[in-house]
Amino acid sequence: MGVRTRVAAVAALALAGSLLVAGQADAGGHSSSLTPVATGLNGPRGVSTYKNLVIYSVTDGSVYVTNGHRSVKLGTVPGSGGFPPAIDTNKWGTTYALTGAGGEPGQPPVPGSSTLYRMRFGKPLVKVADIAAYQAHDPDPYNQADSPTESNPFGVAALSDGTVLVSDAANNDLLRVWPNGHVKTVARLKPRTVKVPSGLPAKDPEGNPLPPAGTPFVAEAVATSVTVGSDGYWYVGELRGFPATPGTSEIWRIRPGSVGAVCDPVKPNKGNCKRYADGYTSIVDLAGGPRGTLAVVELDKASWLKFELSGPTHGGLFLQYPGRNHRAGYKRELVKDQLTLPGGAAFNRWGQLFVSAPVFGPGAVYRVKY
Repeated sequence: MGVRTRVAAVAALALAGSLLVAGQADAGGHSSSLTPVATGLNGPRGVSTYKNLVIYSVTDGSVYVTNGHRSVKLGTVPGSGGFPPAIDTNKWGTTYALTGAGGEPGQPPVPGSSTLYRMRFGKPLVKVADIAAYQAHDPDPYNQADSPTESNPFGVAALSDGTVLVSDAANNDLLRVWPNGHVKTVARLKPRTVKVPSGLPAKDPEGNPLPPAGTPFVAEAVATSVTVGSDGYWYVGELRGFPATPGTSEIWRIRPGSVGAVCDPVKPNKGNCKRYADGYTSIVDLAGGPRGTLAVVELDKASWLKFELSGPTHGGLFLQYPGRNHRAGYKRELVKDQLTLPGGAAFNRWGQLFVSAPVFGPGAVYRVKY
């Protein structure tokens, strides 16, 4: 997909001090703001919640838990390869950490990369499944670039039955992983024909010529993100592969329990995977919120490719509200132009929203007032 190298103490805390929350978040009005709950972090990315606690991951593969006053390390996963793992925490307080495709393309993978781990306070780290090993026998039938068995696990969502959903940004599919390591393919995301955007240079950083603006181009889905909505359905978000045309990242709504579903932008309303929303750019995380809302995180509103070519502009954080007939309604941008390269988001059980940024370099985890 061409972006894998870049985009490649709970109990004590619970008793330590005041809660992060005192009630439901204020959803009135249209203003929004950021309040830091954990600062001085190196490349924060993954965010999840459990009761009054926020869990987050950083670049070296470490996962921490905070009550907003003090952070305690939950553990460190191997194989992060310089990019923080995705995380999610289930209703029992078990946190799952997912490493991506660590290492340089064409070189042996970093030990522990492309792997799902289980973490609990005071217990040893448990390897649940080697995602790359499964994908080696599960080729992407719609592959456009690189190897059809390439794997770069990127998004994770823990389900209430003890299984875990994993979105793979290289194999462009959604997987379901059981506690014993058994894996099934839930859905495959087909590529989409887009138009090359304007404003790109004549050549990429490697000196390869780029097609002119307006040229039709078949771009991979790049399934970066997965969450469970308040309706129980599974939602998957896309980054959109090269040329990363703004406004072409979709969100798919998948029937729970599906196996072998196909998410097809040509037939977006057919089968167990239907298009829920369109018009986003470079989605890197989703979070299911109260009353059917989704938080949508965009790495860079100008696209990941523009970031690669000329540096970051502003990341995006949106609330997507439900519409009619299982389609998205209106969306609202939060903390506009206040985030650079955000990595992850999560709601807690009171409906408060947390976001991490930037995913590269010094950063923080924030509570978002909306």
